[in-house]
Amino acid sequence: MSMSNTKRVAVLFFAGAFAAAVAMAGQTQPQAPTLPKKSGATGQAATTKKAPVAARTYDRTLLKPALLKDKAPEQYNVKFVTTRGEFTLTVTRAWAPLGADRFYTLVKHHFYDNASIFRVVPDFVAQFGISAYPAVTNAWKGTDIKDDPTTQSNKRGYVTFATAGANTRTTQVFINLKDNTFLDSRGFAPFGVVDADGMKVVGMFYDQYGDNAGPDQGKIETQGKPYVDKGWPKLDTIKSATLLTSAPAAASKPATVKPATPNPATATKKPQ
Repeated sequence: MSMSNTKRVAVLFFAGAFAAAVAMAGQTQPQAPTLPKKSGATGQAATTKKAPVAARTYDRTLLKPALLKDKAPEQYNVKFVTTRGEFTLTVTRAWAPLGADRFYTLVKHHFYDNASIFRVVPDFVAQFGISAYPAVTNAWKGTDIKDDPTTQSNKRGYVTFATAGANTRTTQVFINLKDNTFLDSRGFAPFGVVDADGMKVVGMFYDQYGDNAGPDQGKIETQGKPYVDKGWPKLDTIKSATLLTSAPAAASKPATVKPATPNPATATKKPQ
């Protein structure tokens, strides 16, 4: 697991590996359930050449997260378009209100668009939530939200924020690829779920880099998507994540009423 000086290196822990996540220089790294991860990008040659910066196609309001305080609807759907296909995530605010509000805000402003699904561990989790754009990632450092009580179980298809300990959720989330109920007692509070058809798409995400040969999360934060694309071209990408709004109710068709025959003696002409 990379121990960069950023605070947003989300890695999930199995029982017995929690102590291994103690952050370097006194800082705790964000974690999500996982196998212990080696430092650095395993199998990647060191280089001093700076990766090209991704084009600035993001919503500029993402650079001012303090101004983004949306309250989510009680339930909402998010459509993900990925390099493997499409799936829909249903969020229920009552499950984890603070998490649901944060996720709603991020999706509303297209935080996840063009982001890599940078960590897929077979039969465990698929994780994403580092922006494709370093400036955006940097802006969201230190925007931790408090924990929600865990009211749902981390079952297959359930979606949860990654953490680095208590009250450290920011932008990274993971989709459970199987029932990971052992996470329930560790503060991982699901806020939404992908349906069965959607999980067929999620199940196709490229997972052969696993936890030992994937990209360094700190370098994704500082170099953006070009770093991932160059070293791990098979990783899948979220092309877009969009809020789905319900179509307005169709207006009632007025009943056809046969006009009464006017009384010539009393009828008056009204303006058209």
